[in-house]
Formats: sequence, structure tokens, C-alpha cells
Amino acid sequence: MNPALTKLSKFGEQMSHLTGVRAIMKDIVETLHASKGREFINLSAGNPVILPEVEQLWRDCTADLLASPEYGEVVCRYGSSQGYDPLIEAVVTDFNRRYGLSLTDRNILITPGSQSIYFFAANAFGGYASDGRLKQIILPLSPDYTGYGGVTLTPEALLAYKPTIEKDARSHSFKYRPDFSQLSIDENAGCVIFSRPCNPTGNVMTNEEVEKIASLAAVYGVPVLVDSAYAPPFPALNFTEMTPVFGENIVHCMSLSKAGLPGERIGIAIGSEFVINALQSFQTNSCIHSSRYGQAIASRAIASGALAHISETVIRPHYQKKFTVVENTLNQYLPQDIPWFLHRGEGAIFAWLWFDELPITDWEFYQQLKEVGIIVVPGNSFFPGLREDWQHTKQCFRISLTATDDEIALGMQRLAKVAETVYQSRGAASVRSDMPVTV
Repeated sequence: MNPALTKLSKFGEQMSHLTGVRAIMKDIVETLHASKGREFINLSAGNPVILPEVEQLWRDCTADLLASPEYGEVVCRYGSSQGYDPLIEAVVTDFNRRYGLSLTDRNILITPGSQSIYFFAANAFGGYASDGRLKQIILPLSPDYTGYGGVTLTPEALLAYKPTIEKDARSHSFKYRPDFSQLSIDENAGCVIFSRPCNPTGNVMTNEEVEKIASLAAVYGVPVLVDSAYAPPFPALNFTEMTPVFGENIVHCMSLSKAGLPGERIGIAIGSEFVINALQSFQTNSCIHSSRYGQAIASRAIASGALAHISETVIRPHYQKKFTVVENTLNQYLPQDIPWFLHRGEGAIFAWLWFDELPITDWEFYQQLKEVGIIVVPGNSFFPGLREDWQHTKQCFRISLTATDDEIALGMQRLAKVAETVYQSRGAASVRSDMPVTV
């Protein structure tokens, strides 16, 4: 086949572009390959840590499946596009008991990871309608998950809103909140998407904020997809009290990736029968159904209560401790007169660091960090759909909590030194600019 003659479609070209953090990850992979023999502290990864207790849970569930008479039916046959019946039943039973709901099997869809849910929804409800109107895919709190930038086949439909920022200069902490004075959800909206807890910031919207967004959207029949990949009951990566919010137009979207099953691609959508049917139609046409093996072992872990228990007692404490290492080390080594702010550690597996008035761009800072053997992710990739120029987008960094305590502490010490040098160079440049010119 001659690539010069073979042309991609418009959608083919769009989907083949390296966008968001994927472009950064390409640079990271190339850096690691080109620097063999040199050690890096890699604080960029989103891959969860393989925790022994979690791995053992999935081994036990697998052994149970292998020994059961249903093994052949699970692995050697196709299944329903909606999902594996025992997994759907386990989710319905658990959520009805845990949250006092009245779910039925018609409210559940099992997908190949939660990313597919957003792809299905963005194109089922967003983009150009049959009457020619552009239906927007609204991200109400930017920054947010970089993957939302690639889910729509109609890029112009994606629209993000700047947040308000609450910052505490004394504690060097801050928090993003939805700016309801700016947020608009009207007849032009197709769907709303946001993560809670948030990747990359760790932000957790309050129940009142979620309910207000859902209420604004409900007026126009707009579905609100809450990306709960880090939420309770599993993997329960919330470091602050939070309860999932349910409602007529809310779609609760879960993933088992951070609960130890990223390789099996298990996503769970919980919502109204109408929305579930629309998403299922997309799934039937694109991939038939998710891995039946993964669904079968997940049904055992959920029905037994083991997954929720291990999420609260093993997974959450592991990452919460890592965030404390980041926070304590930055407080110890970053100069107090530098305007740095760490987002409140409310959940997920990342820390989010903001350098206000950063003299260089996040990309340039990232390059300087590589020079001292540290890799983080520049923050500008996490503002998909934001259409206005905002300096803040080039001042932030995502720091993974998946390394060891010692690696995180050493990485933050080196980062602090680079930051001190960068801000000192700004001061020197300022002094030089004020000096009289002699001829």
C-alpha cells in the first residue's frame, strides 16, 4: 500500500493526531529511550501501582472463575452488548443498598473502560444536530481530564469554562471552583462532562456544586456525565468526605482501572434508561461488548464486598500518604517568598502544582526539570476546550503519586531547586532592566 496515495478521512486525520498529554508522553518516552544509563525520577505516570493486596484479590477472583462451570460461557462465547448479567446485578444490588437507590438492570451499561463512555456520549449528544445546530460538549470546570479533548468527532463542539480560584497564601494551597457567574448551559448544550475527584488536580466538587450543574442542565434535558474513575465506592480515591450524586439527568461513570484492572478495560455507566440505550447503541456498533473475563472477575469482587473494602483500607491510604510526602517536601524546600500553590489534596493519584507569575512557560520548566533528572507533566494539556488565552494554563504541573516515597521526596527537592533558580533569574533580569544604559 502506498501511503502517498492512501488518504485518511477528515475524522481519520483528526483521530490520528497526537493531542493533549499523549504528545507529552511521546516526548517522555523518547527522552527515556535517548538517555539510557541516566536515571530519571518519573513522576508523570498515570498507571496505578500494583499493590500486593489488590493483585491478590484479582488472582483470587480469577481462580474462582477458572474453577467454576461458567468459565466456558464467559470466555468462549459472545455476550450482551449491555454487559455481563452477574456484573450488572452486582452493581445494581451494591448501589441500591449503599445509596438507597432504585436501580434496575436497565440503568446499567458495562463498557471497555470509562473513556469509551465519554466518546459515545460526546458523539451521541454533542456535535451537529439533524437541524444543523451545533450541540456543545461542556466542561464546566477547567482544568480537567486531558482525554476529553479527543472524545468528540466535532472539535468545535468542545467548550470549557475557567474556574474561580480560592488561594491561601499562608499555606501555599488553593482550590478551583465552578464559576457559576460565567457557566452557561442552555438549548445549545448537548452534554456536560467533568471528573470528580478530578484528574489532574485532585479537586472534588461539592454535592451542592454538582447538583447546581445538574439542575441547570435538566432545564434543557441535557445529560451530565460525572467521571467517577477515582470516586467511592471503588476505587474510593477520595481523601475528603464525598458521596456520589445521582439524579434523573446524571450519568455516574465508573472505571475499575485504578481499582487494579486497567488491563481489562472495565467501565460502568449508571443513568436513565434513555441515556443508557443511546450509549449501548454506540457500543454495539463499535466493539460489541467489553471483556467478559474482566467483567466476570469484577462481578465477584463487587458482589462479595471485597473490592469496596480493599479500596478503603489499602488503595486510598496508599495514595493519600504519597500526597502528604509531596506536600511536606514542598513546604520544606520551596522558598516561602515564591508564589507557589499546591491544589488541596482531595483525591485521585496526582498532585497539581501552580507557580503564579512563572517567569518561563510550563514546557520550558519541564525541560529544565529533565536536566536534573525529574519528569512531570506540563499542565497546559489539561485545558481542553478552553477558548480564551489564560496565562494560568502555562503555570501548572501534574505530579504523579505512583513513585516511591523516597523518589517523590527527592523529586520535589530537585523541583524546588529549579523553581528557586528560575525565580531568581527573573529577579536578576528585572534588576538588569532597571539599570541605566551607558553608551
